[in-house]
Amino acid sequence: FRVDLAGVIDAPVGKVSFGADKLLQNLAALMDSLVRLKPATAKGTYMKGIHVSTTMGPGIPVDTSDVKNLVRLL
Repeated sequence: FRVDLAGVIDAPVGKVSFGADKLLQNLAALMDSLVRLKPATAKGTYMKGIHVSTTMGPGIPVDTSDVKNLVRLL
């Protein structure tokens, strides 16, 4: 994944042809690595928002608590 100066993380999760299960596994792996790499000095809310989009499509906002709960289930 890549992080810009504003703290925005750009990371591919998969292709449309992967299927829902594979995309969820990839998202869970990404979220797990982001949480593990959180700096100890980071205070407050670490992830303020999650948006999912295609390469050139509009971003669709996703509730962060839903993603965290989904990752725990996998």
